[in-house]
Amino acid sequence: MTVEALYDLVILQATPGGITAAIEAARLGKTSIILERTAFIGGLPANGLGATDIATRGATGGLFLEFVRRIKAYYVSTYGADSAQAKDCSDGYRFEPRVAEQIFHDWLAEYPRIKIVTRRQFDFEPENVQWDGDRISAVQVTNLDTNQVETVPGRFFLDASYEGDLIAAAGVPFFVGREGVEEYNEIGAGRLYKLWNGPECAGSTHAGDNAVQAFNYRLCVTDDPQNRAPIKRPENYNRAEFVSLIHDVRSGLHTGVDVLECTEEMFAENLKRADRNELPIPHKLDGIRRLLSNCKLPNAKWDGNNQHFAFISTDLPEENWPYPTSSWAWRDAFAKRLREYTEGLLYFAQTDEALPQWFRDACSQWGWAADEYVENGHFPRQLYVREGRRMKGKYIFTANDMHVLVPRHPDGVVMHDGTTKGRVDDNSKTRRPSVQKDSITASHYALDSHAVRKREPGRVHLDGFFSYRCTPYPVPYGVMVPDAPVSNLLAPVPVSATHIGFSTLRMEPCWMALGQAAGVAACLALDAGVAAEHVSIEKLQQRLLDEGAVLAYDKKLWASGVDDEARKAMQLETLQTS
Repeated sequence: MTVEALYDLVILQATPGGITAAIEAARLGKTSIILERTAFIGGLPANGLGATDIATRGATGGLFLEFVRRIKAYYVSTYGADSAQAKDCSDGYRFEPRVAEQIFHDWLAEYPRIKIVTRRQFDFEPENVQWDGDRISAVQVTNLDTNQVETVPGRFFLDASYEGDLIAAAGVPFFVGREGVEEYNEIGAGRLYKLWNGPECAGSTHAGDNAVQAFNYRLCVTDDPQNRAPIKRPENYNRAEFVSLIHDVRSGLHTGVDVLECTEEMFAENLKRADRNELPIPHKLDGIRRLLSNCKLPNAKWDGNNQHFAFISTDLPEENWPYPTSSWAWRDAFAKRLREYTEGLLYFAQTDEALPQWFRDACSQWGWAADEYVENGHFPRQLYVREGRRMKGKYIFTANDMHVLVPRHPDGVVMHDGTTKGRVDDNSKTRRPSVQKDSITASHYALDSHAVRKREPGRVHLDGFFSYRCTPYPVPYGVMVPDAPVSNLLAPVPVSATHIGFSTLRMEPCWMALGQAAGVAACLALDAGVAAEHVSIEKLQQRLLDEGAVLAYDKKLWASGVDDEARKAMQLETLQTS
């Protein structure tokens, strides 16, 4: 079966990056078809990631900022400008999953040139890509409702999947795992044991491996009894997976740098306090905060992420390593396993009698938001694939492409080259790169990776956890251009980067900006009849600036008296003189 229409753009997955690509192409008069495997659109923002990952608001603009403004407008128009909901949406940067999904639907409905088909599975075998010379002419997907194979022809193709399945099927080289420090001399590279907000510790070899950072579900939880659904015991509950939590709760043990100030006597005293049903002193992680890092959303909901100060939380390291290159059958089985693990962890915290009563009582105040994911037991439909395949592109983004700030610590910091320095203030840096001449967006989030291994005896934290602050940085066009003989393919989500570089590019604001840029670039390539790598960077940047994108961030751009035209001119001057 063949889709009758020939679309200008064929986009794999209705992630935010795929959606912005289609919207931008529609504004330029092009048609798009988005092939989404699930029955839903919106990726992670519609599945629990309601706390926007951006360190400097204003560093990323364009369609991402338009999405943010639509979120704010929804809460203001629905509840009133002075409402608690309008306040809690934080100018549109925090939102409920169902609201994000609705915003995406309403936004796409404004563009009849965009068609979305759901329940279409793309498998990454090469036979699912058809060629005309060095151009992809069509892809084959399986309709999961009919089990029939459908052929979807197109003029240009975008891989907006978290997994990077299309680039793999098209024969584009890619990376999986961690590079060693010797490859790019990056801070945090390779095997790493580091106290959260603290120094590197014993076991850190910085050797590369095949480890993939952990996935979890971004949970939507509430302590509002009027909208709280109970957390039930999962079918495949395994208490043994969670028993290490008992000693952590009773003793107050955690993985933050503050643990250096704790003594064995303090831990012993806390165990006695636990016998009296008293909280540990000091109690850094009490109740639900021992399990989740919660961020407040409107309507008494919270975005529940993994707790980085804990040895055991909602991440499930190691078991996800095969995920990027495995079949959908394997991935679905892992998603089910991770759901049951997550449900089991919270059920254990609320009910297991080996835990102190105060802890069980505190955790029992929480449940699922009853008006979210009602067809899925109030549980997110999509897991958080933090890192799948990373394409080998024309440009490989690394930690050296930004100004990294090294954290202060009184006992000194063990650097990535093995040397030890004394107190290092927040203004010191590893390298300060020049502005990328072919920048397609600015972005800003810390270098941030979750664990790759489960708890190991004698280690201060889980292997792979790190967060290194940085300043806003530009992202070059080459990160989404394949380093392969394929002329009509871009990858705005599984972009070209090392594990360390990808750890900051992987945030949804950046992916939305890259998707928008990919939409423009695809249109320019089609109009000029050139390969993706040969599009006019000048025309690409001018269109992005006209659409409100930020290509070279400087806080002076938002000073009073700087209008839109002056802001664009300042950015172009910065890019042209870099």
